[in-house]
Amino acid sequence: MSKNVTEYALSMLRNLPRVCLANLRDNPGALKKRKRGRGQHGGDKHGAGNKGSGQRQNYMRLGYETGNNPFYLRFPLEPYYKGHHVRREYPPISLLKLQMLIDTNRLDASKPIDTTSLCNTGLMTLFPDQRQCGFQLTDEGADIFKAKINIEVQWASEPAIAAIERNGGVITTAYYDQHSLYAAINPCKFFKKGIPIPRRMLPHNDELAVQYSEAVNRGYLADPEKVSWERFVLAQKYGYSLPRLEDDPDFEMLTQRKDPRQIFYGLEPGWIVNLVDQIILKPKNPELEDYYKS
Repeated sequence: MSKNVTEYALSMLRNLPRVCLANLRDNPGALKKRKRGRGQHGGDKHGAGNKGSGQRQNYMRLGYETGNNPFYLRFPLEPYYKGHHVRREYPPISLLKLQMLIDTNRLDASKPIDTTSLCNTGLMTLFPDQRQCGFQLTDEGADIFKAKINIEVQWASEPAIAAIERNGGVITTAYYDQHSLYAAINPCKFFKKGIPIPRRMLPHNDELAVQYSEAVNRGYLADPEKVSWERFVLAQKYGYSLPRLEDDPDFEMLTQRKDPRQIFYGLEPGWIVNLVDQIILKPKNPELEDYYKS
């Protein structure tokens, strides 16, 4: 009997086609066809008893969780919030971090320090598109700061200025426009564009012009004689003896300053830096020379 069954099964295999995706089928009755619902589009989400669930769920619009009025209209006005989108930002760098960068040889104290030097450390950066307009020097770590430096920042507190000048250093606050900041924070990327170094723009409003023209703030547009007087006044206020810059062996480094139109130390506006050939192209047209020197 088993022999007959085996022969019968083998004969069936000889006559049946090969098993493939084209002839695979479910067993009869394995699938049950879904019955169309009685609602407008079928299903069980549209009946009167199901209102408010599933597709009929009523979610509030974002911001209207407090009722028919958005939340920012249901509370009193906050005056300090006015104009926040146009407010200039100055990311802080403390004297403590500045001393750490000098001690770890990320900053060279024997050369002037500016925005480019701070960004080249790899630990700090600026985002001009987010209205970050430079660095502000804070007084955290003023009691342990011992370096003698020539630094240029965009904002500095009075104790921070005193800590720099107490060690025989020099500090200057200078304005950078947005295009100049893009070049200053990443010089290599800017030089690869093959375009001339632009002129640094002057402050664009009266408030900034006054800020960078005051000797108290050590502004780069201030009168040098007034700056010297304010250095003496600050030394009297904080009770330290002001070192004489003229007698300092690093006098040349400490007194090195940029032109108000200059972005990089040693590079003038209008020059083109060719990194491939390692040459500097200078304008020879008298009109271009007058434009970049004006």
